[in-house]
Amino acid sequence: MRYRRALVAGGTFFFTVNLADRRTDILVRHIDDLRQALDKVKKTYPFALVAMAVMPEHLHTIWRLPAGDADYPMRWSLFKAGFSRRLKTDERIRPSRKAKRERGIWQRRYWEHQIRDDADLARHVDYIHYNPVKHGLVGQPVDWPHSTLHAYIERGMVAADWGGFVEESGVGFGER
Repeated sequence: MRYRRALVAGGTFFFTVNLADRRTDILVRHIDDLRQALDKVKKTYPFALVAMAVMPEHLHTIWRLPAGDADYPMRWSLFKAGFSRRLKTDERIRPSRKAKRERGIWQRRYWEHQIRDDADLARHVDYIHYNPVKHGLVGQPVDWPHSTLHAYIERGMVAADWGGFVEESGVGFGER
């Protein structure tokens, strides 16, 4: 089955990618393997990593593709395969996946959203950085180690206490 994707050369995209087993913490337990798999893909098929937060069983990220390049599906395929190869095979693999020589680590699909403008980008970056708080993993975004928020703080783009107090506006970060 072919999925309808917004393949825009040089585009900026928000992604949500989940593990098949949402009860596991493989991504944070193997964070170094995850980083190495991402770095390997970026070296071969460059893109700018705008923001990212890795939770135990899913991740959110924003990628900006180079001009003339729209192939983020291939990058995701290589990333997922590269990370999976670094892990020992101990997960339950369904017959349908075995037939396609797939592991049972990742959900096959992922969510992508093409960033429309600067406001949309800011909203999604905030959503990514606040996500560990939303999921109850930490009390403040800065307390989550697996996030690009720390780079944003180092560059002076946000204060270290960013997201520590959210007004009761009825609208969360990146959500409507």
